[in-house]
Amino acid sequence: MHILVTNDDGVQAPGLVALAQEMRKIATVTVFAPDRNWSASGHVKTLERPLRVHETTLVDGSSAFASDGAPSDCVALPLLGFVEKVDLVVSGINPFSNIGHDITYSGTVTAAMEAVISGVPGIAFSLASQDKPANIPADYGPAAQIARVIVERVIAEGLPKDTLLNVNIPYLSVEAVKGFVITRQGLRVYRDALDKRVDPRGRPYYWIGGEAPTGVNEEGTDVGALAEGYVSITPLQLDLTNYKAMDTLKKWVF
Repeated sequence: MHILVTNDDGVQAPGLVALAQEMRKIATVTVFAPDRNWSASGHVKTLERPLRVHETTLVDGSSAFASDGAPSDCVALPLLGFVEKVDLVVSGINPFSNIGHDITYSGTVTAAMEAVISGVPGIAFSLASQDKPANIPADYGPAAQIARVIVERVIAEGLPKDTLLNVNIPYLSVEAVKGFVITRQGLRVYRDALDKRVDPRGRPYYWIGGEAPTGVNEEGTDVGALAEGYVSITPLQLDLTNYKAMDTLKKWVF
């Protein structure tokens, strides 16, 4: 079993190191990740310039590959032959939850999507460390242990075709986590605001700011599961077709 570990936070991110360490307990691991932070980058594929790759050393002394490409590139390159055949792609551990509409923005999730597009199972792991005190560094150890449990189950059972898993883990000890719940995508509530400023030369520029997003705490969703202290496992598909809307649109006269 050969597992590719990647992320969108950069190759030296502590969540990636913790995830890779746990994956090495069950499989051969290759780490291939961006050389910088690509958070909220969405599904990017680089086509208009060459991609650079260099080998680097992680904080635990293990080796990894870093690329100047996006998270999706860091999956595409290995699957196209940069390394030996990959059996599973795991992405993360993202420092904040990726719930609801976050999946369309998340480089963590879209890296797993890139795997599925290439016919390889993909799993995205995110930790709800936004719930911890701000002055305490995040501990990814418990989340990495939970990730290993899920990966072991995926290896044993397999995943349905064209399906990836979006896993969100509460910021709790392993013992405090209430269990695992299969969920649907919930509703994320964004509170973005436009901040317009003027630079020293008198030219306007803009920040997208605002308060942190919230979510609708509904039972059966990723939002609700996290709020109750459960690990949320949401199966996602790449077919975004709204089949109910098709029936309505077929009645239109063009």
